[in-house]
Amino acid sequence: MVVVVVVVCLILTVLSKANDNQMSESYDSSNEYNINVLEELGNSGRQNNTIQRPHIVFVLADDLGYNDIGYHAVHGMSAVKTPHLDTLASEGVKLENYYVQPICSPSRSVLMTGRYLIRYGLQHNVFRAAQPTCLPLNEIILPKKLRELGYATHAIGKWHLGMCRTECLPTRRGFDSFFGYLLEGSNYFSGNKTIRFPSFKDKWTGIDLWEDETPVLKYGRKHSTKVFTRKARDIIRQHDKDRPLFLYLAYKSVHRPLQAPLKYIKKFQHISNTKRRTLAAMVACLDDQIKSITDALRQEGLWENTVFVFSSDNGGHVDYLGGGNNWPLRGGKWTLYEGGVRAVAFVNSPLLSSDVRGTVNKELMHISDWFPTFVDGLGGGNTSLLSKPLDGVNMWQTISKGVPSPREELLLNVDSMRRSSQMQYLKIQYWQNHLGGRSDTLWPLIHAGIRLGDWKLLTGPSATRWAYSKWLPPQESGQREQDLLNTSSKCGRPITNQVIKLYNITADPKETCNVAQRPENLHIVIDLLQRLQRYFLEAKPAYYPRYPDLNANPALHGGVWRPWLDNDENTYRKLMRIDE
Repeated sequence: MVVVVVVVCLILTVLSKANDNQMSESYDSSNEYNINVLEELGNSGRQNNTIQRPHIVFVLADDLGYNDIGYHAVHGMSAVKTPHLDTLASEGVKLENYYVQPICSPSRSVLMTGRYLIRYGLQHNVFRAAQPTCLPLNEIILPKKLRELGYATHAIGKWHLGMCRTECLPTRRGFDSFFGYLLEGSNYFSGNKTIRFPSFKDKWTGIDLWEDETPVLKYGRKHSTKVFTRKARDIIRQHDKDRPLFLYLAYKSVHRPLQAPLKYIKKFQHISNTKRRTLAAMVACLDDQIKSITDALRQEGLWENTVFVFSSDNGGHVDYLGGGNNWPLRGGKWTLYEGGVRAVAFVNSPLLSSDVRGTVNKELMHISDWFPTFVDGLGGGNTSLLSKPLDGVNMWQTISKGVPSPREELLLNVDSMRRSSQMQYLKIQYWQNHLGGRSDTLWPLIHAGIRLGDWKLLTGPSATRWAYSKWLPPQESGQREQDLLNTSSKCGRPITNQVIKLYNITADPKETCNVAQRPENLHIVIDLLQRLQRYFLEAKPAYYPRYPDLNANPALHGGVWRPWLDNDENTYRKLMRIDE
């Protein structure tokens, strides 16, 4: 059997210096509201004959799997129950062709910037504790643009966009207030974050709970999902109703460590696997908190002019530590398979057209699209005036009225720091004959992925662990991977070590059949590889500095994880991308 491998000649060129080091953007900040947007939204936006921008509540769940929400679980034989989320989704628009990044920080970065990770060098991995980096300071992000349009902007929950300098914190990036974690996986009940770094034996432990720019030293042993909800309700209750609200509520649930209130765990005693039982309890707790948020919006008279969005940041964590489930999709968190990047999402709002309420939207959409959707589609701004072009597109008409998506293509990633074994180099000649290029180019081995229309192409390593490339049914279902393959795949047993993988996602959403080797698909593979090549040439080098920085140890900062490089000019230049 011929193994398909591709080589593309890629020549790295020297990028000319741009104005990336400028904090200000070429943007119309006159705050003149596009009245046409309001007319599109309907009369709910008018109060006392004045123009009222809609409120935006964006709820981001963490590591919530495709099969870990009720309206999917009922088909995937999962024991997870989410009656409140199910009701909101069934009364709104379910986004069933919606893509994110496969891990936490990258999804949050793309959400906040509206731009692909390759634009600013964050394509490799998440932000680590004690790592001297953060979301580049020269990127102007979503809350800053919305604040320019008159929005009150509040962030609650998990930040995970870096915190090595004070300028990296949410309140310095456009949010009026912040309450939550700066790092990735703090304890739900204590607010502490403990890390054991591979390079040495000592553990670092410190408090990681902040209110604005002040650490919260007394937590109260309450589950953070409930604490974050209480804070969100306070903001909703105290909000000036004459001003539009942007509430970014980034729960840490269901990211590990898996911890849930006991009363919820008792509801799932019938699930024998403890990880799965705890995750189901965490989801049930999250579901109740979402109801509490929407109840508050109704009680305070905000709901009728609110756009409520629910999204997961990536697929479920499916290994023995995570307990998540993406069945029947393949893979999970950390992979570019559908189980890692096709996320749960829906929109509910009285501002939606009656024609789309209660529908499933299968138009192609990416997490980068929320930036222009909120700023242009809801806020009346104009992102075309930004000096750094967005990769996201305004999807409000697609969501609210069901018009075709303006998006036909989306980049999943291009990460040259991850690549397949160079043993594959021995097999390059076939594709080199089609694409040309030098024989020492290892482009097909690079971890990358792209969607175009029905097609999805993956190159290089697609999973970091064996389990991440599998189809894993929920343990409580009694199903087996082979049951799915027997009924779904027309290719026989899938081969998991192929460097280039082509799937027709419309016909084969479970990615059981790699059709890259079929002669009739050669032109598709070449076209998608050439598109990836262009992205690769446009990409800024991945910036992933070594960690831990010993000066970040909480023991040196009063037992708190806090910014530690405020006086380091070299770090500042790197975070501003001054020397690129």
